[in-house]
Amino acid sequence: MIARVIAVSAENRLLVLLATALAVAAALAVIPRLPLDALPDLSDTQVIVYSRWDRSPDVVEDQVTFPIVSALLGTPRVEAVRGLSDSATPTSTSSSRTGPTSTGGARESSST
Repeated sequence: MIARVIAVSAENRLLVLLATALAVAAALAVIPRLPLDALPDLSDTQVIVYSRWDRSPDVVEDQVTFPIVSALLGTPRVEAVRGLSDSATPTSTSSSRTGPTSTGGARESSST
């Protein structure tokens, strides 16, 4: 059976090249429509907290960002916590390593 496929392919090289080119063209046409979820997300789990409070950055740091960052530091398996106080939007980010006992794996977003 395999010997016959090899013999037919050797006799019809143009047909084999045409079939290969058709397969490559079909693959290139499908790649842009490939959903991003088909690729695994290997990044760490993140919780991002966006806040909005129209006060000065010092007040926002003391009354919004610091309490949120302090609470995020108490979360199990936390590797890094970053807080940024801006005059428009204070942001707090917590990154944690997912392990065999972790229940999360996807990114979560919370807003206050």
